[in-house]
Amino acid sequence: MRGALDPSTLVLAGLALALGVVAYAKDPGLPLVGVKNGVAMLTFILPRLVPALILAGLMQVLVPEAVVSRYFGRESGLRAILIATLAGMLTPGGPMVSVPFMVALAHSGAALPPLVAYMTSWSLFGMQRIIAWEAPLMGWKFVIVRVVPSLAFPVVAAWLVAIFYSE
Repeated sequence: MRGALDPSTLVLAGLALALGVVAYAKDPGLPLVGVKNGVAMLTFILPRLVPALILAGLMQVLVPEAVVSRYFGRESGLRAILIATLAGMLTPGGPMVSVPFMVALAHSGAALPPLVAYMTSWSLFGMQRIIAWEAPLMGWKFVIVRVVPSLAFPVVAAWLVAIFYSE
């Protein structure tokens, strides 16, 4: 695990501080309102995040590293990319589910191309989003027109990672 003061944490803290200064300049009461809104979001997310992270940790210890390496490791090829693409499509929930799952796979020996395929697929084709939002609001014709041309993206993204990024 990375330290608490890694670059992403420092950038986020810097942005929060800068926006706090901008909010204060606009109205001295706005930073407090912003903090209250942030705490409200935290109370919504935390009860979901803790079990998701525990689930990811349990997956790391329960799924043998040899199995992950065998099916999703560096030599796993197109089959792993296609399985990861399907898994990304079928993973329910938001990033609190998909990201810890991906981290567990990465720590268990999964290679970058299947991980990229998984996250790309989850981002583009999350079934929960399609069923709950896109189809009801935009219609199935829209969903089909959006999804069909995008089907190759997870495989192409994984292939590009395999070519241009050596582990």
